[in-house]
Amino acid sequence: MVLISDMIRQGLNGMDCSVLMGANLAKEVASGAFCETTIGSRLEHNGRLLLKVFNDPLFHVSVVNDVPGVEVCGALKNVVALGAGFTDGMGLGDNSKAAIIRIGLMEMKRFIQAHFPGVMDKTFFESCGVADLIVTCYGGRNRRCAEAFVRAGGQKSFDQLEKELLNGQKLQGTLTVKEVVKILKAEQQLDKYPLFKSIHAIAFEGAPVESMLATLGCFELQQVVLAKNQFGDVVSRRTVVYYGRAGDQRAAL
Repeated sequence: MVLISDMIRQGLNGMDCSVLMGANLAKEVASGAFCETTIGSRLEHNGRLLLKVFNDPLFHVSVVNDVPGVEVCGALKNVVALGAGFTDGMGLGDNSKAAIIRIGLMEMKRFIQAHFPGVMDKTFFESCGVADLIVTCYGGRNRRCAEAFVRAGGQKSFDQLEKELLNGQKLQGTLTVKEVVKILKAEQQLDKYPLFKSIHAIAFEGAPVESMLATLGCFELQQVVLAKNQFGDVVSRRTVVYYGRAGDQRAAL
């Protein structure tokens, strides 16, 4: 798996390339609100230099010798934010969103350390890890568009929502989850990442949004046939949600 920083370094004839990621939504940084960030650097002297350049009383910088961990955390958190937006679109509360964030963090960690074994556990507790994940799942563009996707009832694509809501900015989570699923399918590892798998299925395969929670074991979805035509083909159906133990029917969609 090739990192963007690797591509930049190759394009610059091997010049060292560090990365900066963290819980720093641009609008709040511009307004002068306090925040933190993480710089991943391979060379210690470059890390020290970048610390001097970027560190500020309102923009606290930490430097770690872990470029892949910092960089890929910054990409995968956008996938989890789609899941957080789906929970908001379903009208679920903070408990549900917190669960999605926790499960998402674990899948991020599993994916990153499987592909970059040198990534350190402590990187996930830097601003680039859990902090960036939290702020993106509550205040980022990926969360906002995912919520709108659910509330539109499948009538608008993510491309449409991007144009309508982001004023020229781009969604990152949808592009990233496509690449992640492609990698995991090639490695036959997709089933080990139920949250990533279900987010992709909802965004691009027409799966009902409730399937995300069903995938995580919260409830069971069953298709109930309402009508068939004269040839025996199903012409009408609905999805019934069973919570908890089998047969405990609570809602019909």
